[in-house]
Amino acid sequence: METSSSPALTVAIAVLAVLLALTGYGVYTAFGAPSKALSDPFDDHDD
Repeated sequence: METSSSPALTVAIAVLAVLLALTGYGVYTAFGAPSKALSDPFDDHDD
């Protein structure tokens, strides 16, 4: 049985996977363990 998918569908799935991976990494960086090392620029320049 041969199942051939369209190249456009393959590209769309790849782009969606990359987008979801980058979103997950951004959420992890903002709220996960690495967020402890982030600094607030508004607190750094208190006037």
